[in-house]
Amino acid sequence: MRRVIIESPFKGDEKRSEEQNVQYARACAHDCISRGEAPFASHLFYTQEGILNDLIPEERMMGIHAGQAWGVCADLIVVYIDHGISKGMQYSIEHYGKIGIPIEERTLYKK
Repeated sequence: MRRVIIESPFKGDEKRSEEQNVQYARACAHDCISRGEAPFASHLFYTQEGILNDLIPEERMMGIHAGQAWGVCADLIVVYIDHGISKGMQYSIEHYGKIGIPIEERTLYKK
């Protein structure tokens, strides 16, 4: 199985709530698994209660960096773009681009 890192929006905004983004990230993980891939979505894991608080900037950055540490083990970074690219996603896309890990854009919804 290819190891893939999922990048999808997490933080809620005026268009979508955080809960909607969590559901979307879960659907992205399902999509990866259905393709025979082994996905990791650090934004779903590290933001669980008792791990890190995404509302505290220092903890948010610790979570992003922890996810990027796993990203170097990935075969592919998968960016789900149905709801745009958030600042956190852009930060990671730039990071992975600099270190040469392949990046692929995907959508779940037909346009």
